[in-house]
Amino acid sequence: MTSTAGPHGTSSAGPYAGTGRLDAVRRKLELDALGDDARIDLLVIGGGVTGAGVALDAASRGLRTVLVEARDLAFGTSRWSSKLVHGGLRYLASGRLKVARESAVERHVLMTRTAPHLIRALPQLVPLVPGLLRPGQAALIRTGFHAGDALRLTAGTPGALLPRVRRIDADRTRRLVPGVRTDGLRGALVAHDGQLVDDARLVVALARTAAQYGASVLTRVRAEQVTGTSARLVDTLTGRELAVRAGAVVNATGVWAGEVDTSIRLRPSRGTHLLVDAAALGHPTAALTVPVPGSTSRFVFALPQQLGRVAIGLTDEDAPGPIPDEPQPTEAELDFLLDTVNAALATALTRADVRGAYAGLRPLIDTGDGSTADISREHAVLESPDGVITVVGGKLTTYRTMAEDAVDTAVRLRGLPARACWTARLPLIGAPGHRDGRPLPSGAAPASLLARHGGAAHEVLAAGELTPIAEGLDVTRAEVAYALTHEGALDAADVLDRRTRIGLVAEDAERARKAVEEIVAERLGDGSGSGDGSGGGQEG
Repeated sequence: MTSTAGPHGTSSAGPYAGTGRLDAVRRKLELDALGDDARIDLLVIGGGVTGAGVALDAASRGLRTVLVEARDLAFGTSRWSSKLVHGGLRYLASGRLKVARESAVERHVLMTRTAPHLIRALPQLVPLVPGLLRPGQAALIRTGFHAGDALRLTAGTPGALLPRVRRIDADRTRRLVPGVRTDGLRGALVAHDGQLVDDARLVVALARTAAQYGASVLTRVRAEQVTGTSARLVDTLTGRELAVRAGAVVNATGVWAGEVDTSIRLRPSRGTHLLVDAAALGHPTAALTVPVPGSTSRFVFALPQQLGRVAIGLTDEDAPGPIPDEPQPTEAELDFLLDTVNAALATALTRADVRGAYAGLRPLIDTGDGSTADISREHAVLESPDGVITVVGGKLTTYRTMAEDAVDTAVRLRGLPARACWTARLPLIGAPGHRDGRPLPSGAAPASLLARHGGAAHEVLAAGELTPIAEGLDVTRAEVAYALTHEGALDAADVLDRRTRIGLVAEDAERARKAVEEIVAERLGDGSGSGDGSGGGQEG
């Protein structure tokens, strides 16, 4: 590998050097280059939000960095979140001030510098209706909201970006969430938090920006026989094997961390969401926030999403046993979510309203007894007996500081020649301030496309036609083509399930599949990107 140079490092990928373009050709070029010279500074295993964050942190410090992912970017937990960039209100309620403050600071970084193009301020509304809140609970929630607002102020986030806590009247409540219960409605308490248009899109932006700074980002590559300074890499598309040596190895595989480092003990917790049509709640523009009966810190949220959906979640259940590729919601969890949210709705939702559901596993550190809801969301950076550095725990909002801690540890333990971390000031591809961004004339692109791509929208427009991929879906053919030419998608599943999220609703995926497969065949007709994404192994 060629060492990175300057603030924008170069990779050995020839015409791709200094670009954030990921495609099947670049993947092959970089695998070939790695076979020619397998000496690198940092090997990152896992292509979720933490692994992609580690790769960007390391590459932007000038380290020769390779990220390998056995399946696809954001294959695991990183695509199953609530898509909230939140300030840690729940952690305040349970007295975890450190995690709460860290969350507020990292939310500020994401919303003001790293990825403001992917995040909007989302009102979170707790309706004041009879029977929903226990005596005194409204005052407790109001106190918590104001404490969260104090965290916002200490993080430096202006009220123009995240408005202050307030109480609104019944009319305003109904306008924000038309489906709310109206009998006895006395208004609502409202706080604001950040919401990602898509969690998987954040991961892809991180990985592409890391590639722009010189990192090799290699999906469908499984790491085996991992030590603190080496690994055997297996290209799951061809079966080719490569032995690499690294100054340090970072295990960022999330719930699969124990498969790489057997000294790690995790206690996964399953978080489940269900999806309904936004019309079922009157097309809300705010998140309906419903307290979980018997808890002072847990809520079920009805969160407006892209593609005309509302996600209702989430649960927090022990998930012992083998780690599945795609965790499945249980019937009891779906009933719990419906029962809880229906307490705040004028018309109850039923199973017939559920269009889809998904579940993700939180990689919580096993601390012994107690509910998973009580386990700290603090992250840890650990060194195994054979020298592998594992970063685990934490949550999506704090991925950047997790990555910084992991790279700092690798630099300290292995003496790597790295500059200081500066990712708090580094805009991702598509963000304002990124060198490749370009403003578009008003009306040049659909609002949905701009929300998903920001300043990179001009590249998307050049990739294909703006016609929808299927009736009723605002994803365009250009976005599908761009996923293949710039975002590292290698097959239709990558596009449907992780670049566009059409696959969250099976019916939508079936309507779009033929057109997506046609574009995949057109763009990857030589078979260089073929594969089903089931390479096995680890994911971040």
